[in-house]
Amino acid sequence: MKPSDEIQVDIAIVGAGAVGLAAALTLAKAGRSVAVIGPMHAPRDGRTVALLDGSWRLLAELGLTEALADRTAPLAVMRLVDDTGSLFRQPPVEFRASEVGLDAFGWNVENAELVETLTERLRDNAAIRHMPGFVAEIAADETGVTLSGEGLPPVRARLVIGADGRQSRVRAAAGIAARDWRYPQTALTAILAHSRDHRETSTEFHTRKGPFTLVPLPGRRSSLVWLLDPADADAVAALDDAAFARRVETQAHSLLGAMRLDGPRGRVPMGGLSVERFGAGRMALVGEAAHVFPPIGAQGLNLGLRDVMALHDALADHSDPGTASAVEAYDRSRRADVRLRTGAVDALNRTLLTDMLPADLLRGAGLFALSRLGPLRRLVMRQGLAGGMRG
Repeated sequence: MKPSDEIQVDIAIVGAGAVGLAAALTLAKAGRSVAVIGPMHAPRDGRTVALLDGSWRLLAELGLTEALADRTAPLAVMRLVDDTGSLFRQPPVEFRASEVGLDAFGWNVENAELVETLTERLRDNAAIRHMPGFVAEIAADETGVTLSGEGLPPVRARLVIGADGRQSRVRAAAGIAARDWRYPQTALTAILAHSRDHRETSTEFHTRKGPFTLVPLPGRRSSLVWLLDPADADAVAALDDAAFARRVETQAHSLLGAMRLDGPRGRVPMGGLSVERFGAGRMALVGEAAHVFPPIGAQGLNLGLRDVMALHDALADHSDPGTASAVEAYDRSRRADVRLRTGAVDALNRTLLTDMLPADLLRGAGLFALSRLGPLRRLVMRQGLAGGMRG
């Protein structure tokens, strides 16, 4: 292939999931030429994302919220229920968006619908080139990075963004160390219809196996994320649709009335990942290439979109987006935020998996304080929302 056949861009993004597509649209809007490499597809497996207020505002800046409006449901209330059977079990705690001056904490949408909407907008953007192939080789030097693969023309970029998930090739090429761990849990996902209104309330039951969460969707529908030990997950997943819906209804204490399946089901092994750095050389990491943890508190994808916002801000004053100062600025901006949230979610999940009295007492005392102390509850809400907010 001739050098003239090489595609040259400011930024190449490896990975075309929701975070990679959002990064492409955000950075193209800032005047960068962008290439996105990877298939743009999200399976319909019952997974949804609760887009917190700041993430929703990012999508509004990209002109996407109108297209998503009919596909989302607002989250006006978040309810935590201790369903562990602990001696220190506390009454349910409710967080209301109105307490922090918001109409909703965020909006829940199917992951496949979000990717589809981002894809449609990306195809209309002349500053973004999409190549559906897979990257096999990454060669970096002082002035840029060259990406190549079978059926993929060479792409030369001044900055490469790894949005390529837990097994990130970009992370490996950048020499960034990662710590990877597994939980003795599997997440079952599904979308269900129910006979009672959800009243724009997301309910997270804390059980001995992990969280069991129902999140509103438009109409009398909710998405389910249910963490179980692998053996129990296999048994529940093996049920037919009607029996599965009855099992979910029982686990939810009939909170939303009679239930039935209203879409496909999915199953995802649970684990975590943290990285030593968020960028090195002319490469930066976003989304699950940089952080993975269980689906607790709607932090996962929102933290990935916060990566996008932070990267945009870090590159704003740099004509060359891959300079060491730009990548280092991005790294500094993400360390405390990501590590704090990863640690908090990991600690909460592990306390649910133990029946030791000190852990139960600590969790129960925390829920008691949240239920009784308004200022503390509002502080926790603001900190939780920060995973999807600027600044």
